[in-house]
Amino acid sequence: MRVTAEKKRIIILYILEKITSGVSNLSSAVAEAFGISTNTVHTYINELLADGVIAKRKRSEYELVTKQDEYSFSRSKGELEMDTYPYDVCLEEKISHLPENVRHIWAYSMSEMVNNVIDHSDAENMNVYVKQNYMQTSVMIADNGVGIFEKIKKHFSLPSLDETICELFKGKLTTDESNHSGEGIFFTSKMMDEFWISSSGRIFSTTKYDNDSVTEAENLTSGTCVFMSLSNFTNRTAREIFDLYSDVDGGFTTTRIPLKSIFDSAPVSRSQAKRICNRLEKFEEVILDFDGISWMGQGFAHQMFVVYKNTHPDVLIKPINMNDSVQNMFIHVTKTS
Repeated sequence: MRVTAEKKRIIILYILEKITSGVSNLSSAVAEAFGISTNTVHTYINELLADGVIAKRKRSEYELVTKQDEYSFSRSKGELEMDTYPYDVCLEEKISHLPENVRHIWAYSMSEMVNNVIDHSDAENMNVYVKQNYMQTSVMIADNGVGIFEKIKKHFSLPSLDETICELFKGKLTTDESNHSGEGIFFTSKMMDEFWISSSGRIFSTTKYDNDSVTEAENLTSGTCVFMSLSNFTNRTAREIFDLYSDVDGGFTTTRIPLKSIFDSAPVSRSQAKRICNRLEKFEEVILDFDGISWMGQGFAHQMFVVYKNTHPDVLIKPINMNDSVQNMFIHVTKTS
């Protein structure tokens, strides 16, 4: 049976995904998935080898060919004056062959992250690392500045780094309100397949599957490191991400808070709820994600869904992914209020 060009493209991408995941019996797995012969699969693999897309590690084992480049920028040399300059130097040519939606996402995201270095970090130097293969492109931006989490913590007089990162999850946070909206990190993290920021011994990370987390990392001497990774074939667009979290007038009106990324155990107390509620009045809708939360205390629930609702009737708190235990507590406090 003749394979169409579109089906061949899909098969090629499937082969590359399987190589990335390290699947054994590659030819058989692909042949079975698409109902084609192993000879056809071998033909496609040989084409990928000839084109330099993949390389053979050993018999029947392959890896994607990956290119890496490193760039350095200095403030004293005038290289940290325009947020678009590093994109032009490091990335524009490397992604020129990719679809328009991918190029738009990278242009926005990289300029936003570089802008943070220029305007907020007080860094003298910035390094950019670009890693690319046929399937995806990754960019890491590292500076030697003051550190994003510490700067936000100090600016807003927050009691801990963990609460500082909690604020970042909500978005709309900036230490320079006259010049910045505080939306750059939020929207960039939503556009990427994988995104993380490391600073002051903490890592704030998120993925396209909404797997958000806060973890400890080895302390950095100073500065901030941002990592972004995006599929070269994503169908996502920058506009749909903006629209997802905006109203018809283009305002930033919705935020999502993944509770499992904030609490090590179940949310129990009113004080915990009050911390979550800080600055929520900036939004019209707050999606409170209980995925991974097995239980909720009455004090937390009452403060969140009754007290805050009564004092801020214009803010819609929308709980999602509640298990039976959490939902029963939610029903209990809202029915008895």
